[in-house]
Amino acid sequence: MDDLERELGPLEDLEDNDSSDDDSSKRGNKSKLPLVNPMCVETPKETGFHQSTRICLEQIREALLHHRWQEAAEYMACYAQMLDDPTNGTAQQYKELIWRISAEILHHHPNSKMEDYNNIYERMKHSGVRHYLLICLEHSFHLLLNGHIEDAKRQLSAAEGWRHGKESAAQDQRTKLIQAYRSLLDYIIWCDKKFTHSNSDNANSDDNHGMHNYFRQASVNLKEILKKPGVWDPFILCYVEMLEFYDDHEEALKVLNDYAYDSNFPPNPNAHVYLYQYLKRHNTSERKLMKVLKVLQVLVPSHELMLEYSSLLLHSEKKSDLQKALGVVLEMLDFACWRSNLDAWKRLKAIIQKLQLQEDWKNVVSGKMAARKDWWPALHFTSFHASKDSEENPELMEVKASLTKILCPDLMLKYTAGQGTSGE
Repeated sequence: MDDLERELGPLEDLEDNDSSDDDSSKRGNKSKLPLVNPMCVETPKETGFHQSTRICLEQIREALLHHRWQEAAEYMACYAQMLDDPTNGTAQQYKELIWRISAEILHHHPNSKMEDYNNIYERMKHSGVRHYLLICLEHSFHLLLNGHIEDAKRQLSAAEGWRHGKESAAQDQRTKLIQAYRSLLDYIIWCDKKFTHSNSDNANSDDNHGMHNYFRQASVNLKEILKKPGVWDPFILCYVEMLEFYDDHEEALKVLNDYAYDSNFPPNPNAHVYLYQYLKRHNTSERKLMKVLKVLQVLVPSHELMLEYSSLLLHSEKKSDLQKALGVVLEMLDFACWRSNLDAWKRLKAIIQKLQLQEDWKNVVSGKMAARKDWWPALHFTSFHASKDSEENPELMEVKASLTKILCPDLMLKYTAGQGTSGE
């Protein structure tokens, strides 16, 4: 609905920066807060047709804001006349507005049918070329959500070959995106055939060949789209799953490594998660697993996989890894989401117990806690936390209480059993 509010704003072109600056100086010290503008501003030369459509749009807005979908649909049927407006340059600016509002109404209308969606999408696609590819993509999404996979694929296949005039960078980008989603549909069909094949007693070579054809169709565009910098998580997962199925582990590992470490791609924690999960599935050495999790820890120190990272470090033979494990768990507990997690506190206790076998363990712990001593007690060790933990999780209370003197030896903490909830 917020998107529609923006869509229903004034349709006039914004003035250039220079004129805006001049206007600001003339207004003096007026408030710079945004004002609510009318949807359509009446113009001096407004015709009867434009007046009717402007009022109609206002009624649509009121109906949408109050969720009167049937009323909005009736007004929308009239407002669509703007597509036939003979005024030069006027119809174009209303096309996206009609498309967006119509889709919103159909999405919420209790009696909307697939035929209604198809009609509005087809009409909007052929009312102009500016949004053709985006409308095709949205149309295919709707078909997909309603289980019409083959129809969705046909929509994307038709859009994939569509060209208009001189190809722009934006048009090329949208075409690539459509190719990627078309490949995603090939993957879905491939999954269906794989499921049927695995549960059939009469599988034959033709079935295998048909399934492999969908893999080839999907992999061509998926491999191509992954060359472009961006966040392509669902496409990566689909491509890797197919490569694993056909035992092409070398290509799968290359794809995941490129996605995680190629500097052209934006930093993406999920890329390192996918790489770690793949390596773990294929029994990769713990040293390689730790290498991947080390990067993830820098990106998201509160990630749930940090428990696994700290476990790997804890069981490592290297002395320095134990100190790293301490830092990893302490950074996890810096975040409130881990504050009451028993596994995290147990891990911290196990690390400290092993660390105590080293002569300099007190210096190591105090070094890690130096920057935390001013705020950790308020985050973890107040009388309120003591009361809450003793009531909800006595085992957590026991583990935390055993660590208070180790982590904050110079402080008088109120994290003790039996405290009330009013103290800090």
